[in-house]
Amino acid sequence: MSATQLSTRKERVGWYFYDWAGSVFHSTVITVFLGPYLTTITKAAAGKEGFVHIIGVPIGAGSFFPYVVSASVLLQVLVLPIMGAIADYTHKKKFLLGLFAYIGSLATVCMFFLNGIHYLFGGLLFIIANISFGAASVMYNAYLNDIAEPDRRDAISSVGWAFGYLGGGLLLALNLWFFLNASKFGISSSFAIRINLASAGAWWALFTIVPMLSLKVRQPAKRKPEGKLLLILGFKEIIATLKSSLKYPKTLLFLIAYLLYNDGVQSVIALTAVFAQEELDLSMSTITTVILMVQFIAFFGALLFNYFAKAVGTKKALLLSLVIWTGCIFYAFTYLHSETGFYSLAAVIGIVLGATQALSRSIYSHLIPKTKEAEYFSLFEISNKGTSWIGPLIFGLTLQLSGSYRWAILSLALFFILGWVMLMQLDIKDAIKKVGNEVPAKI
Repeated sequence: MSATQLSTRKERVGWYFYDWAGSVFHSTVITVFLGPYLTTITKAAAGKEGFVHIIGVPIGAGSFFPYVVSASVLLQVLVLPIMGAIADYTHKKKFLLGLFAYIGSLATVCMFFLNGIHYLFGGLLFIIANISFGAASVMYNAYLNDIAEPDRRDAISSVGWAFGYLGGGLLLALNLWFFLNASKFGISSSFAIRINLASAGAWWALFTIVPMLSLKVRQPAKRKPEGKLLLILGFKEIIATLKSSLKYPKTLLFLIAYLLYNDGVQSVIALTAVFAQEELDLSMSTITTVILMVQFIAFFGALLFNYFAKAVGTKKALLLSLVIWTGCIFYAFTYLHSETGFYSLAAVIGIVLGATQALSRSIYSHLIPKTKEAEYFSLFEISNKGTSWIGPLIFGLTLQLSGSYRWAILSLALFFILGWVMLMQLDIKDAIKKVGNEVPAKI
């Protein structure tokens, strides 16, 4: 490793492999199998009117999964900033990454036992797994500033996302093959889905070993005061982080814009399978095939937009991706009625999916004050993979009130439009200077 490099190639590859490990939870569990499967279980438990009742509150069976996603993320809002603050005060970032990865993977493996009408059991497992997924991702993202120099973050962040989509796509391909051939093994489709859900947990656990062996333990960004409990410090740091963010209004503006448009991204990802099953009446095999295609297109899309960002600047590339996302939403509302249209829409989404997320993470890494990486990335993680709550809540409410999946999907366009408008107002270079960081050659 040269004097100018923050990390070795071995450590960077180990970092990439966590995305390879954890992205299967996103692709197999959130994006494909759990939403439709849990919705089917909830419908089986519902009364004739189509509602289940939780502590006396009527919940539309089709809205249960979106509400569970929202609930898991509301809990993340409490947990993730505390975890980020604790990581900044200790050298346990790597330990916490592994701890939450294995809690989440165990909860995912336990989804094998989800059947019958036990929709509450499924909701609880998802909440545990998704909170753990988010907490581990905070630690993973906070490593980006440790291993990548400012001018290399676009590239390293994009490769990480690409690795994730490749790993997620590979397991999804195996799961699709197994699902389509379930009858040859003498098992039902529902049993095959349960095996596929558990396989995501096993994959997540297995490949987390690679970053655990490769990532270095670094000194904490800040020294813990004597006699202070980490949990108390964590709560104090949440307040301090929110207060300090007011000193950097442009960082805060980007974060709010990101929380909006990426809430839209994550909502589309989490709810696409349910929309395709319930509104378009597509089979699970078709849905899985389409989303598998998206995984591999997203791999190349993340790399393609990295080159595009080098040519025109990261902000312009990100803005273009949001325009494309908005167009996709209006297409789904107005023109999407067939399997062919679903394939076409998915191909376009695949191109911008990895790009939007990779470029956002790269920009944000430049806008964080030094020594505050983990706590600021904990705020970022509130709307990262699988961690959106406003979008699913709006989707679920719109569906419950209108009875239309099309109006529900259209409601998500607002997130992309608002995010685009806010991002347009932001002077990225000035924002980087304001936090005292080096401005990269192209941003």
